[in-house]
Amino acid sequence: MTQKLEVSFNSPQCGWMSIGFDDGVNEFHTTTAHAPHERALPELMDILTALAGRDDVAREYTLKWNRDPEEFDFRFVRNGEELLLEIYQYPTDERDAAERELVYSYNGSVSAVVSAFAETFDQLYEDRETDEFEFNWRQPFPYREFKEFKSRL
Repeated sequence: MTQKLEVSFNSPQCGWMSIGFDDGVNEFHTTTAHAPHERALPELMDILTALAGRDDVAREYTLKWNRDPEEFDFRFVRNGEELLLEIYQYPTDERDAAERELVYSYNGSVSAVVSAFAETFDQLYEDRETDEFEFNWRQPFPYREFKEFKSRL
């Protein structure tokens, strides 16, 4: 039986954001930076929006994100109603596949994964003014992508 996925994206601070993934068996926590992959958060929302679509039954997406100097690939592979999430870490920005390490993997239903991300995106949205999201993340909140993502739920 697949454990429930919990995703956390904490309030950004000084251009950094703490993120975590926990399924009750495995967990992974790190910090991510707002640059150089400035569109990572909106692209993540776009990927999840596409994956939540009924017409997207077999697709693969890779999102690039970084911690500086480490880099990450968030790989999403949909097969019917199942979704595999893999997070790979690279030691440098050179992204040498031979040096990457699988640091987290989760396989569950599309709806369970999308719902887990929706909970943390809702929290980011609700706290955006209190947390001074745009100042602390050094980028605007991705309103358009968030709205589109929410419309698919």
